[in-house]
Amino acid sequence: MAHTLPRVLPSPDGKPLPPRDTADAFRTFARDLAAGRRPWTAAEAGFLGGLFDQLAADWDSAQATGRDDPLRDALTRGGPLPNGTCLEVGSGTGQFTPLLATAFPTVLSLDLSEQMLHQAADRSPTRVRADASALPVPDASIAAIAAIDMLLFPTEIARVLAPDGVLRWINQLGPEGPLYVPSEDVAAAIPGQWHTIEATAGWGSWAVIRRIT
Repeated sequence: MAHTLPRVLPSPDGKPLPPRDTADAFRTFARDLAAGRRPWTAAEAGFLGGLFDQLAADWDSAQATGRDDPLRDALTRGGPLPNGTCLEVGSGTGQFTPLLATAFPTVLSLDLSEQMLHQAADRSPTRVRADASALPVPDASIAAIAAIDMLLFPTEIARVLAPDGVLRWINQLGPEGPLYVPSEDVAAAIPGQWHTIEATAGWGSWAVIRRIT
């Protein structure tokens, strides 16, 4: 079940599109992983962790879009917001952690890349290096998961979210982004029944996905 809201934040000029072949390959990988068509292995975790370690030093100036329109819109119109800890998976250099901290009392930033977390030191006070396929938090303990341009690990999301918890699925570049998975595929992949509110904003898109009780 999904509800699409009208756009309120326009898409500015100059959208930074990634190389098409690279983006297509990563999108295929992300969608196959989300749907369970391929496994997540230690080799893949090592490759991606190493890749983002190499990109970390120049990430904010050379790779990041610098725009938080999708997340801001999701926090503004994707309520109600649950009260509790927000787990920011794939937190990177912490560009979005301060904005999440305006909405949640605690933000736990998690990333596979040690160097990305090092770059986030001034933005993300609580940081954990971990693999999102095995989240280091107890069952039903998280009020919100923020996944911004992140791979989807459906079983772990269902495990750690509290009964009234929500997933904020953010794609900064929308369908052109290298890790874009449509919200309907995300909701279908997570065990259980889920309701989605979604919209486009700026260059990207967002979805807030919560359990149907």
